Amino acid sequence: MFFERPESGERAVLVHLNLASETEREDPREFEELVLSAGGDPVVYIMGQRDAPHPGTFVGKGKLEEIAAEVAAHDAEIVMFNHALSPSQERNLERELQCRVIDRTGLILDIFAQRARTHEGKLQVELAQLQHVSTRLVRGWTHLERQKGGIGLRGPGETQLETDRRLLRARIKSITARLEKVQRQREQGRRSRRRAAVPTVSLVGYTNAGKSTLFNRMTESRVYAADKLFATLDPTLRRLELEEVGPVVLADTVGFIAHLPHRLVEAFKATLEETRSADLLLHVVDAAAVERDDNIAQVEDVLEEIGAADIPQLQVFNKLDLLERAPRIDRDAEGKPSRVWLSAVSGEGCDLLLEAMAELLGQDMVQEELSLRPDQGGLRAALYNMGAVQSEDYSDDGNSHLSVRLPRADWNRLMKKGPEPLF
Repeated sequence: MFFERPESGERAVLVHLNLASETEREDPREFEELVLSAGGDPVVYIMGQRDAPHPGTFVGKGKLEEIAAEVAAHDAEIVMFNHALSPSQERNLERELQCRVIDRTGLILDIFAQRARTHEGKLQVELAQLQHVSTRLVRGWTHLERQKGGIGLRGPGETQLETDRRLLRARIKSITARLEKVQRQREQGRRSRRRAAVPTVSLVGYTNAGKSTLFNRMTESRVYAADKLFATLDPTLRRLELEEVGPVVLADTVGFIAHLPHRLVEAFKATLEETRSADLLLHVVDAAAVERDDNIAQVEDVLEEIGAADIPQLQVFNKLDLLERAPRIDRDAEGKPSRVWLSAVSGEGCDLLLEAMAELLGQDMVQEELSLRPDQGGLRAALYNMGAVQSEDYSDDGNSHLSVRLPRADWNRLMKKGPEPLF
């Protein structure tokens, strides 16, 4: 027996179980925020407790009857589980409840689909969705598994399910190839920035920590920012001038969340590469959140997963306007900035953040005064291409006098190339 799936699933019954077998439990409040961010209207929140999920329906018989009664009472269009459901569990629940059922992964994918604005972002979301849907095809369309037959109806012997699988594989292959092209283009841009000695600073953090608001405050941009989970999806890069350092590239990236679906991490590799190749990470934290420490741990886990755990990091404790604290810079045992307290909304403390960034990025910088002969035009051109020249004048003998500032690694590389400059 099959039912018509509604085009819009707004009235939602939410389900959350505390499982004794789970060491890390999902947050029920965060799940409700996810549903609201997706445009859902939670009509009732059903909670329960089990030792382990039921293999067939995830919930037990009694809880299933309770969910069905609430669906009927509220005329709900969708039931959302704050857990990852197997394809068979999802299918069995839909058959019993006679409405659409979606798990936590499917909900996050739906939010990402709503937020994607650029061509790249839409491709990444579609890839993750197709990979998720492909696991739901197995016995999910049993009414389509019959071979075509009969007079005038005999086909090539391919079932509809096999056709769906083949089309999915072809589409996934096509999207993967296009995203690999995007990844190559991004890598080319990163190489250009490295050649020009322009540091990259990437904003990371738990979703809704205020990354985009801070990004707009620092770069005077108009990136979409809202009090929603995953308000920003597509990466945005802007140039920022730092005193004593020069130009840097600031990247605003997608927010992280507890147990971020692995498919999303895989699909967003091209985007997350901006984080993995950054010179400095600004870990934006909602300082007013009750679960602040847990959120920090979740972000650290994702950074470990994408290979960015070893990149220098500066914690930015945001939303100081909600706390009774003054902006400040905290330092580690070596005296280096480790944390900045600020408010991205009011701008209070943002000057301290710029100061801390300049200090961290400028720790291994070389400041020199050079005098170059006319035959050293190649070295002069290289310094200009790297954006290292701060000022220049000429002497009567034709020599160029330059004030330069650049990373020590680039300085050492230039000094290996003769002839030597005159100091």
